[in-house]
Amino acid sequence: MTERLLQFIWQFQYLNKGELATLQGESLQIISPGQHNTNQGPDFLEAKVRIANTTWAGNIELHFKTSDWEKHKHHRDDNYNNVILHVVWEHDVSPQNSIPVLELRGRVSKILLQKYDELMKAISFIPCERSIPLTREIIWKSWKERLLAERLIKKSKVAENYLQQCNYHWEEVFWWLLSRNFGIKVNADAFEEMARSIPLAILAKHKNQIHQLESLLLGQLNLLNRNFMEDYPKMLKKEYEFYKKKYDLKPVAGTVFFLRMRPGNFPTIRLAQLAMLVFNSAHLFSKIKEAASVNEIRKWFNLTANDYWHYHYHFDEPSPFRKKKLGASMIHNIMINTIAPMLFAYGTYHHEEKYKQKALRWLEETPAENNSITKGFQQLTIENKTAFDSQALIELKNEYCNKKRCLDCSIGNAILKN
Repeated sequence: MTERLLQFIWQFQYLNKGELATLQGESLQIISPGQHNTNQGPDFLEAKVRIANTTWAGNIELHFKTSDWEKHKHHRDDNYNNVILHVVWEHDVSPQNSIPVLELRGRVSKILLQKYDELMKAISFIPCERSIPLTREIIWKSWKERLLAERLIKKSKVAENYLQQCNYHWEEVFWWLLSRNFGIKVNADAFEEMARSIPLAILAKHKNQIHQLESLLLGQLNLLNRNFMEDYPKMLKKEYEFYKKKYDLKPVAGTVFFLRMRPGNFPTIRLAQLAMLVFNSAHLFSKIKEAASVNEIRKWFNLTANDYWHYHYHFDEPSPFRKKKLGASMIHNIMINTIAPMLFAYGTYHHEEKYKQKALRWLEETPAENNSITKGFQQLTIENKTAFDSQALIELKNEYCNKKRCLDCSIGNAILKN
């Protein structure tokens, strides 16, 4: 028995309430168990019980043992002055106060306790692996919606932190996060540092010259600081040295990596594609906010790097012809990790529900991610058709299953209840 399990049992009243009585020998009727309090103070607030012939309204505190009241120093804390019932799993000492005590041991289903013990001891992919396929679809639907909202709220807080750093310039923050996304996991930090080092106002002055945009992005990541044989990188280097001095640019300290990476994800290619995106669009976040469909977004991001890169992955190293298109999977990645969270953050900050709903709708219209987590759930016959599903499943696995927060999970609740 844990205190959290005890709270769960009390919250949902999973106990035998026949002939309830306090340890002081008075009859007890639970009218309302109260609202679970996750902040400082008693475990449940605004409860209502009837003891003998008197109805009491106030707070309820739960402990494993009666002696925990003084062990936790509640007798010295004014927050506990309005406690009307002390609920314990095991009564061990006579209380030093006049608060009625209810002992729950012997009133809770042994099957529930056994199921909970099995969940806590499970070492499988998720604790409820054997029971989860039996969960009703209606429970899954509402739980996925909440999981996705939690995930987007968490990502929104990251955006909020960035916005505070630049006086709530939404386009600038979108540029930072978009660049980070283009860096993939390996080069994300370096790409973000690069984006922060070049204000959008500077890029706007050169948006009609793709080679100048490339020189700025590549140069700030120290990819133009050697002697080249080919004319194109020589030209980019010359351009960068001029604008570096003109704008007093400071190359970033971070290093980009090429090792153990697919050629299509090389930082040179991703930077060239990012430069082309700047070349093709202005005020991109504003356009995204007003876009009517995912298809509009896909068209804007359906771009190809400059002609030089058709024959290169590295400078001075020609390769067979291949257009360096951004690709559907990368566009979906950007939708999931940058566009939807930024839209949700914008809607949250401005209290405009339409942007939050648009973010959720677009995730439903984006293909699901395919990774070790989603594959694990699919093996358990859990549906993973859209990014709405995959983002919810990732949140479930990382924030609930891995931490064995079964009591906070709708699926865990359903399994224990049944």
